[in-house]
Amino acid sequence: MTQTHTTQSRIKIYKTSPELFDAMMTLSAASAKDVDPELGELIKIRASQINRCAFCLDMHTRDARKMGVSEQKLDVLSAWTEAGDLFDETERAALALTEAVTVLGADGVPDDVYEDAAGVFSDRELGQVIAMIVTINAWNRINVAVHAEIPRR
Repeated sequence: MTQTHTTQSRIKIYKTSPELFDAMMTLSAASAKDVDPELGELIKIRASQINRCAFCLDMHTRDARKMGVSEQKLDVLSAWTEAGDLFDETERAALALTEAVTVLGADGVPDDVYEDAAGVFSDRELGQVIAMIVTINAWNRINVAVHAEIPRR
């Protein structure tokens, strides 16, 4: 059976449950500590691409541009594994971990992906990156479920 959906917004969840929004903002701020802001935007954008969250993609690509992330990186982010050395070792480790945590397989996060990330991040940074990935996935799932509207500019 084919399911259809519209882009029409559903409930305004952050208005009906403002404590949810407050909790998510607190989690977002906590997870962003000690993560390079540009790397954080790449993580958020990649997870949002996978989860098809237009609201978050719109927000985080704008934020990334304001921070100076190159258009070229943003253009090829969905195919980062094919982009040669455009993404550095830290970015590649974070993006691989983002994909593994976002699309959990039957065996969870593969050991090699985790070990690569652990090799470029301190324990503190690794914990923060994992928390950021979990947080953007939560935002994505909420926004996709309620068809959060993209603000028109």
